[in-house]
Amino acid sequence: MGKSSEIDWITILLFLILVGFGWMNIYSASLNDASNGFFDMSQTYGRQALFIGLSVLLIIFILSIEAKFYERFASVIYITSLLSLLGLFVFGKTISGATSWYSFGSFSLQPSEFAKAATALALAKYLSDIQTDIKLIKHQVGAFLIIFLPALIIIPQPDPGSALVYLAFFFPLYREGISGIYLLIGSSLISIFILTLLIGSIWVSLAVIALGILIFFFRRNKKKKYISYYFLIATIAMLFSFSVNYIFENVFEQRHRDRFNIVLGKEVDSKGIGYNTNQSEIAIGSGGWTGKGWTQGTQTKGNFVPEQHTDYIFSTVGEEWGFLGSSVLVVLFMCLFIRILFVAERQKSQFSRIYGYSVAGILFIHFLVNIGMVLGIFPTVGIPLPFFSYGGSGLWGFTILLFIFVKLDSNRKNYQF
Repeated sequence: MGKSSEIDWITILLFLILVGFGWMNIYSASLNDASNGFFDMSQTYGRQALFIGLSVLLIIFILSIEAKFYERFASVIYITSLLSLLGLFVFGKTISGATSWYSFGSFSLQPSEFAKAATALALAKYLSDIQTDIKLIKHQVGAFLIIFLPALIIIPQPDPGSALVYLAFFFPLYREGISGIYLLIGSSLISIFILTLLIGSIWVSLAVIALGILIFFFRRNKKKKYISYYFLIATIAMLFSFSVNYIFENVFEQRHRDRFNIVLGKEVDSKGIGYNTNQSEIAIGSGGWTGKGWTQGTQTKGNFVPEQHTDYIFSTVGEEWGFLGSSVLVVLFMCLFIRILFVAERQKSQFSRIYGYSVAGILFIHFLVNIGMVLGIFPTVGIPLPFFSYGGSGLWGFTILLFIFVKLDSNRKNYQF
């Protein structure tokens, strides 16, 4: 396992605090009259306690393996992960409309939760092998294939929430020197997509034309060859805008369209598809500054928020711990993100650094989208809050993701250039 002095105990402490606080809120969200003690296996909180206990064994196993193993067998782990995702189309079990699970009697396992760590390892291996050549188009294509292959398998399950998380891998790509133009293109396409849904293709196209004219006016003394580029970009933007409605109506499922329309204010459905979000907002708002106290939330005890112990666990925090408790949780997550980035930057191995940035990116996207979803800022896409939401697959997946990095960091002094 290595010397305890070489292990980053700050990261482990933050992990333990988040897992412990998460269990307390799962306990409150699932407490009922039939509950019989903290470790009642017939209750959600009892099973989560079991998952936490098994996570400890998982941590010991991860830390006991030679650090070089993760780099040496990254490709094998990645391919195995892809095969596990493909196997769902034959052997998968459908839960809540998504065929994302393998069922073993009363136990279910979601391979997409483990695919994130596998993809992070594969990307770190690929980028560290090519080193500074990420600026070459052929290597960028290779990196994109590694990132998007699992996402493309996950989307038709359908599980767009899990697929969305793979955008997090642009963090390590950007850190390693890939052009920021990809981030600009991505954010521009998302903006055009949302604006088109809000105001329509005609107005978006007029806005693009106006923006193009302004750019041309302010850069008219620059090289004339760039004019054709501006024209091409504007044309692509307008064509994409006119394709948005087709994509929205034919690619997205009705439940996804409804959630987008509710978030964008085009529909009000507080009793239908928007019920969860509406109830979570009520629960959070009722908590005030200091909350109603642990296990004392009226919305929580009354089961007014469906799936509160999973994707909507943050609403329990808001109601029972209030604004102050919610702020503490946000600060804890931010401390974890900052710590991971700090540890990533002190690595002597490029593989370890890239993997660390991947870990930070994945956890941040989960954190951002989950809390945004609970607050009604983002559509409901079914993304758990790391170390906090109920579920064995999610907890184990995040634990594997984080503690592989802890192991890599503990070996940094032994890395040979």
